[in-house]
Amino acid sequence: MANHDFVFTSESVSEGHPDKICDRISDAIVDTFLAVEPQARCGVETLVTTNCVVLAGEVRGPASITGERLIDVARAAIREIGYEQENFHWRTAAIKCLIHGQSTDIAQGVDASGNKDEGAGDQGMMFGYACSETPALMPAPIFYAHAILRALAEARHAGRTPLLGPDAKSQVTLQYANGKPVRATKVVVSVQHSDRIETEEVREIVRPFVLETLPPGWMCEEENFLVNPTGRFVIGGPHGDAGVTGRKIIVDTYGGAAPHGGGAFSGKDPTKVDRSGLMPRVIWRRTS
Repeated sequence: MANHDFVFTSESVSEGHPDKICDRISDAIVDTFLAVEPQARCGVETLVTTNCVVLAGEVRGPASITGERLIDVARAAIREIGYEQENFHWRTAAIKCLIHGQSTDIAQGVDASGNKDEGAGDQGMMFGYACSETPALMPAPIFYAHAILRALAEARHAGRTPLLGPDAKSQVTLQYANGKPVRATKVVVSVQHSDRIETEEVREIVRPFVLETLPPGWMCEEENFLVNPTGRFVIGGPHGDAGVTGRKIIVDTYGGAAPHGGGAFSGKDPTKVDRSGLMPRVIWRRTS
């Protein structure tokens, strides 16, 4: 970014956000195929809504990986996230598998044969860069937005925040001075919670995680620290909002700090350039 004074905002979503549940399930299915057959092909989509999951897409891999096994993989992913709610539970959710074989037209473009090298399954555009704003070489707004939700998720899995649920979002706005981030001007966290507590109690549960995540002295003014600003957030997850694979591609990359080609990553094997293009992204262009 140019060296001048500005503010920049990025958001993140938790592992329990409906769209991220779908990404997690789709990637778990890819992992299942690649673990058995490294040359397997996957283009998997997931949809979630109230206690219901739909698996779709196309694959090419071992016949031993049946639809029943993929349903078990989906249940395991939901269980790992921590969904055991009345309207979305890993054990009772209805899961339908509509995944079928990969198109032979796609396969002929991907497979190596004779003098033909292995190709990509489709065209696409990828953007990537590394910056010195954080140790992860990522822009600071998305880095800290992710870190807040990661800290909350770790606490939830450890049993330290029993009144908070899996569904959450964060938004961090940072002030830049001479092109460098210097402090937060606004922090927004929305997190699912038990009906036994109100918004102000949720705010005080969340506060220490934000303070511990941001660098010392970076916390925004009190009136700009917003927790569940729209009110109660008891109904969450797929019961509150349907989810689909690939709807959080800006969250998955640079939080809006770089262009995006439009392709999603989750549910795809490395022949899909949307995914394989991620791997070398930090060496394409370096900014200070």
